Amino acid sequence: MGPADGERNGSITRILVDDHRRLERLLESAIDRGGRVERKSYDGFRAGLLRHIGIEEKILLPAALRQRGGEPLPIAAKLRLDHGAIAALLMPTPTSRVLATLHSVLEKHNLLEEGPEGLYYTCDTLLGEDIDQLVIRLRAAPEVTVLPCSDTPAVLGAVRRAVERAGFELPSDFPG
Repeated sequence: MGPADGERNGSITRILVDDHRRLERLLESAIDRGGRVERKSYDGFRAGLLRHIGIEEKILLPAALRQRGGEPLPIAAKLRLDHGAIAALLMPTPTSRVLATLHSVLEKHNLLEEGPEGLYYTCDTLLGEDIDQLVIRLRAAPEVTVLPCSDTPAVLGAVRRAVERAGFELPSDFPG
């Protein structure tokens, strides 16, 4: 039974869409009215987003792959490119410009995961009998270790490459 057929409170869609909304609120609160980054909110957002990506990469996509007999979901390669770009954007010191870029990328990326054609609904439908066990694993996913931000030329170059490889654009004044 999928979300459209009487969505269960513990569905993949409900859990991960709710987490998207929580992360969006943290991102919004990470920029104060003067355009400065509020680090406590940003650090919570950063750790939460990395955990969320980890859940998708280490639990959800592999479960779908197993259910499909080793064949990845058609959307999996694009999701992985996006996840690489998003994680890369979390590496440099946050600025209002970096956060604006991240917000733009996440708006596009979240469309691939939410909705009737998205990753979450697909997994709710595909994983049927295994959803309850998967939901337990999603909820139990550990927090991730978050490294300090870095603005070295190597990091900034890696950010640029990851974002461009995923088909997104950085502001023209982005260093690296």
